Amino acid sequence: MKEQSSVQELIKRNNNNKGKVFADKAVPIVLLLIASVSVLTTIGILFTLVTETVTFFTRVNPFEFLFTKDWAPFSSDPKYGIYALILGTLKVTAVATIFAVPVGLGAALYLSEYASDRSRRLIKPVLEILAGIPTIVYGFFALTFVTPILRGIFPDLGSFNSISPGLVVGVMIIPMITSMSEDAMSSVPESIKEGALGLGATKFELATKIVFPAALSGIIASIVLAISRAIGETMIVSLAAGSTPDSSFSLIGSIQTMTGFIVQVATGDATYGSDIYYSIYAVGFTLFIFTFIMNIISQWITKRFREEY
Repeated sequence: MKEQSSVQELIKRNNNNKGKVFADKAVPIVLLLIASVSVLTTIGILFTLVTETVTFFTRVNPFEFLFTKDWAPFSSDPKYGIYALILGTLKVTAVATIFAVPVGLGAALYLSEYASDRSRRLIKPVLEILAGIPTIVYGFFALTFVTPILRGIFPDLGSFNSISPGLVVGVMIIPMITSMSEDAMSSVPESIKEGALGLGATKFELATKIVFPAALSGIIASIVLAISRAIGETMIVSLAAGSTPDSSFSLIGSIQTMTGFIVQVATGDATYGSDIYYSIYAVGFTLFIFTFIMNIISQWITKRFREEY
C-alpha cells in the first residue's frame, strides 16, 4: 500500500510539474507578444507615413517642399514650402520653453529642497491636475483668457499670435519638467547633501552647487522631452495660433504650425487622394523627424552627463 501511494504521489507531482513547465514556457511568449505591440505599432505608423509621403513627393518636388518659404496648398497655384509651418512651430515652442523651463526647474528645486511635507502635498496634486487637463481646454483658455489680457498690454498683438499659445503650451509642459527634474534631484544621495551641509554650505548653495549639478542629466532630459512635447502639441495651436502660414519672425501675427495644418486638413478641407490630402503625411513625417531627433538628443545628453557626474 505504501508503494502504491508513493507511486500515485509521484504521478500527481509530475502532473503538477508539467503545469509549471507549461507556464514557464507560455508566460515569456505572452509577455513577448505584449511587449511587441508597441514595436509593431511604431513600425505600422512609420510605414504609413513613409509610403504616403513618397506618394506626395511623386507629385510635388521635394526641393520645393524643403527649401521654399511659401505654403499655400489651397490656392489656385498651390505652393508647398514647409518652411513657414516649421517656423511657426518653432516660434510657439521657443516661447513655451522660455516660460516653462525656469518655472518648472524652480518648482522642482523648491519641492526637492525647500518644501515642507504640507506644501508638497498641496503642490503635487495641482501639478497632476495641470498634467491631466485636456489640451482643447488649454486652447480655449489661451484664446479667450490669455490673448485678451496680452492684447490689453500689447495693442498691436493680433487675435491669433505666437505668444499666447506659446505661454499656454509652456504651462502644459511645466508638470513634465517639474516632475522629472524633482525625481532626479530627490535621487541625489542624502550622504552628499549632509556632507555639504557639514562643510558649511547654505541651503541655497546646496541646491544650486550640489543637487542641481548632480541631477543635471535628468534635468536636461526632462527639458528635451518637454520641448519634444511642445513641438507636437495640436489643439492649443490650432485654436489660438491661427491658420495663416507666416515665414517672418514676428510673434504678434497669425501663424500656422505643422500640427495646426494637419488638423485643418483632417477636419475635411481636402479631398481624399488629392495633393493636399497627401501633404498631411509629408508634414506628419517631418514632425516625426523632429520628435525623433529630440528623443535621440535626450538619450545622448542623459548618457553623457550621467558619465560625467
